[in-house]
Amino acid sequence: MSEVIFGELAALGAALCWAVSPILYRQALFKSKPVSANIVRLATNAAFMVAILLAFGWWGALTSLSSTVVITVIVSGIFGLALGDTLYLYGLKSVGVSVAVPLSATYPLFSLVWTTLLLGQPVTAAVVAGALIIVVGIWLLSREKSVAKALVKGRLALTGAAVSLAAAAAWSVSVTLMGVAAKMPGASSLEANYAIITVRITSLALLLMITAPLIDRSRGFLKLSRRTIVELTVGGLVANGLGWLLMTYSFVNVPSAVATPISSVTPLFSAMAGFILFREKATLNRALGAILVVAGVALIFVL
Repeated sequence: MSEVIFGELAALGAALCWAVSPILYRQALFKSKPVSANIVRLATNAAFMVAILLAFGWWGALTSLSSTVVITVIVSGIFGLALGDTLYLYGLKSVGVSVAVPLSATYPLFSLVWTTLLLGQPVTAAVVAGALIIVVGIWLLSREKSVAKALVKGRLALTGAAVSLAAAAAWSVSVTLMGVAAKMPGASSLEANYAIITVRITSLALLLMITAPLIDRSRGFLKLSRRTIVELTVGGLVANGLGWLLMTYSFVNVPSAVATPISSVTPLFSAMAGFILFREKATLNRALGAILVVAGVALIFVL
């Protein structure tokens, strides 16, 4: 029973980490492009994670991971860290914390689609009701006057909302694969969990560095200020390091159907941060929309 409780608390801790990281990302994104920011974030995080791995003598946990676990984790990283996070950073920069985060947090709904198609999970009344609630929540978020005003001025607010949803789709694949990897033999210990996260971050850092001449032709990742690099590094360690370590531990100890909805409470924390720290307008539509998105996701996975 204690393992279940710790697993649930770990999922809640992951949600808190994912709510804190946008605060740092938003400041850094004022001075960098999303692709450049992601390259720097993953490169610095990979160096830190590997250093900790060596310092604690966990190299054996890394080498003991099966090739199946490693491949699954790398593919998860491609969908989550490379594609999903880049889209998320763009959405965060375009439409703000209290809109981008709730939209991207619909990833459990997309995860349900994959489990239904691949595992034959039946579509229940709770699933239908949850989907409808999520749609209503997204509609409330998208009809904000501030978004409409941005569109009139020629900004990319609609694109920002769209890529936030695209990030959710990419994250859903990543989360599903991480849940599979965490259940594989030899992946249940804390050391193995840390090794999995290190592989995930390091492999994607290498991939982005290799492809940097193509995806960041202006070499923006080499021109960032020291403060911006620090903000991206710390934000990445909170989200992809600590946050995903907690989430992987949660997958080991509780079913994904329990861990996923707990982690999806991130929008409430992030919306509050947007309202309080960034003075984003706390309208009824935004508040109710965020609540409905979270409630719909929880209804699908809990009932």
